Formats: sequence, structure tokens, C-alpha cells
Amino acid sequence: MQDQLQSAIAPYLNSVDFLEVRLEQSESTGISFQGAQLNSVDRNFGLSGGIRACHKGGWSFVTFNDLANLKERIETAISQAKLIGNEQTQIAEFAPIQAVVKVEIENDPRGISLNQKRDILERYNKMLLEFDPRIQTTMTGYRDRFGTSYYVNSRGTSISQERLDVSGRFGVIARSENTVRQGFDSVNSRTSFNIMDSLDDLVVDTAQRAVRQLEASPVKGGQYPVILDPYLAGVFIHEAFGHLSEADFVYENPRMQELLTLGKEIAIPELNVVDDATIPNLPGSMVYDDEGVPAQRKYLIKDGILTQRMHNLETAGKLHEAPTGNARALTAQYPPLVRMTNTAIEAGSSSFAEMLSGIEEGVYAVRMLGGQTNGEMFTFAAAEGYMIRNGQIAEPVSDISLSGNVFQTLKDIDAIASDSVYRNGGCGKGGQSGLPVSVGGPHIRIQNVVLGGR
Repeated sequence: MQDQLQSAIAPYLNSVDFLEVRLEQSESTGISFQGAQLNSVDRNFGLSGGIRACHKGGWSFVTFNDLANLKERIETAISQAKLIGNEQTQIAEFAPIQAVVKVEIENDPRGISLNQKRDILERYNKMLLEFDPRIQTTMTGYRDRFGTSYYVNSRGTSISQERLDVSGRFGVIARSENTVRQGFDSVNSRTSFNIMDSLDDLVVDTAQRAVRQLEASPVKGGQYPVILDPYLAGVFIHEAFGHLSEADFVYENPRMQELLTLGKEIAIPELNVVDDATIPNLPGSMVYDDEGVPAQRKYLIKDGILTQRMHNLETAGKLHEAPTGNARALTAQYPPLVRMTNTAIEAGSSSFAEMLSGIEEGVYAVRMLGGQTNGEMFTFAAAEGYMIRNGQIAEPVSDISLSGNVFQTLKDIDAIASDSVYRNGGCGKGGQSGLPVSVGGPHIRIQNVVLGGR
């Protein structure tokens, strides 16, 4: 396949400034339950491709799903790029790579029958439904996908990569009178179907969280010291800071260029934030990104100093910085954008007990229910919460909405725990939602957080 794609672009290497072809073959299974009802069973085999051409700074993207049309589609992409381009092409230089990346599979989901997959998911779904009479419905799902992507470009790169994703998701909605609460959890593996085994404790905990919050009273709005659990800390750094560090956003926003000047002190010296695509078996991990650049571990913040941002080849060229391996596309039918991989706050030195002991009255916020960001401003709703009184976890509270300015909040972090963990998730940007990523962090304590309640 690599030879065929290279032969296809060979006649056009001097026609444009940059040309690439990505082709992906995949097979996937999806199963979902809505309440007691088996909602869907899907089995798909796909072939899709995308072509990008750049001429005088103008980019064109064309898709295809039949190799017989490849020549025609390449010529279409080139002609469109020439219609658009009227500036200078700025793409970072990078040494060409030839590589083949295979997945080491422990227990291949393609060898597990559809009936067995359904039965496993149905058992977990039944556990959720029967946990408590106040549980109104469930949303459970299973998905596996194995794909092989082929990538070639006009600079001599030729890469074939395999990728396996296996995931399970478990959600409940609980109701008591006029109060409705949710619980959600998920699992993911890049190597094995075994991730779906022995999930009883996780499933029960998902139901317990929703039911427990039915008894919670709304938090009183005000300003508090707040401890974020590792999951919410990871989501905060991904959503509120990580997206600001994607170089396409910085390049297009003069205010962000001023606020995010490399070398600037933007946080406490104890804060370190990484984006690391090299960690094995996480959703955002890879060997090469979708432009053929090797995956990297990079410090976005090091000792409180803004040290690096995330790039694709174009943004690296425009900002005169090195590529970082952050060009990612949801599938070959989408153009690669600057995207995060596995983004986390590094562990600190405090214990959770030490963090609690410094709080007379505060809030412990757990997991994220939803949220939004607008430039440097953010608002997040915690899924679960507890008051902290005199250094102890106290009564559960609900309707916790955290808001603030991300740059001020980074400076208001005053304690970072040593218990960092990564959790899997999906990220949306530019119409490409559900891109596999993970978020990580330890417990963190933040002073002067504005909380909204009822």
C-alpha cells in the first residue's frame, strides 16, 4: 500500500509546496443499551482517505473512499490549493521518516464473539439498573476498533501504523422527586479486550455516585478554597489551559500571543504541566502523529514558566518553533489539526490529608459534569462535591459551579498532591469530536475559587 500511495503522488511532487495522502482501513464493533433496551449493535468495515495540498500558503483538503479515484482526487486537491494560495507557504522542516508500527495485542477483541460482548455489557447494564429503585435509566456502551493508517507526503515520509482501541462506558441517571443526578465512568485499552473483565466495583461505584448526590444540598455560592480531585484537575488543565496552548489558537489570536509569551512566569513554581504522547497504552498515545512527526513528551509549563506549545507543521513554521507531534485527525476523512494527546499536571509533594488540614471551610469538587471556556475564562460544573470543615470531609453538596480566569487560577494553586493518575476521555475541536485523549493530575488545592450554587 505504501508503494502504491508513493507512486500516486510522485508525478505531482513539484506541482505544489506540500502534498500528503492518508489512507485508513478499519473494522469496528459497537454495542449500546439505553435502560433495559438493547439500543444498537453495529459492525463496520471501512476504507477512507484524505489528501492535503498546500500552494503559496493555501490549503486544500479532499477525501476519497476508492483507490480507483485517487489520481483524480489528488489533482482536485492541487487545483483547489492553487485557487486559494496567494501568500508564502510556511511549513517547518522535518526529516523524512520511513516506518511500520505494529500493535502488540494481548487479547484481540476481533476474536471475541458478538454475543459474548453483548452478554458482558448486558450484565453490567443490569447491575446499574438494579442497584437502586431511584435509578431511572442507564446509558452503557462498548466499542472496539482496529485500524491501519498509511501516510505519505511529498517530503519523503512513508509511515504505516496500526491502532487498537477498546472502550466501555457506563452512565446512570437517578431521580428523587424533583432532583436528578448523573453518574458516569469509562475504561479504555489500546492492547486488550481484557479491560472489560472484572468491572463490577467500577460499575457499582458509578451508580453509587449518582444516588449519593440525591441526598446532597446545594452549595452556598461564594468564594472558597477548593480541592479538585485528580480527574477534575486533569479536565481543568486540558480544557482551560491546554486548548490555549494549541498553537493554531495562539497564532490566530494577538491577545493570546501576548498572554502566552514563552518564558513568561504564569503559575506557581511547583506547577508542571505536560503533554505526553509517549506513555504506553493511553488513548492519546502514538508513535507518529498524522503528519509523520514523532510523538513527544513536552512541558507546557515547567516550574511555573511557560516553556512550550503544541504544533503541527504549519504552526511550527509560522511561529519559527519546532514541530511537536500534535497534528491529529479523528479519521482519515478529516484534516489534521493541532490537538492534545495525554495532558496532565505532574505530581507534587503534598498528601491529601495535608491539603485538607489547611482548610477551615472549603469544598472538595469531584469529577466534571460539564463546562465551557471562553478564551482565558472558564466555568466548570462538578459532578459531585463535599464541604470541607476544619480539615475534614463533611456533608455532600451539589450544584457546584467553578468559574474564573485560568491565568489567575494557575497562580492561586497553593498545594499539589503526589497521587497523579490519568483518565481516558474524548476531545472536540473543529468539528472533530471524540478524539481519544487522556487527562491527568493529582489532587490540587486552589485558593479564592468563585463557586456558584443555588
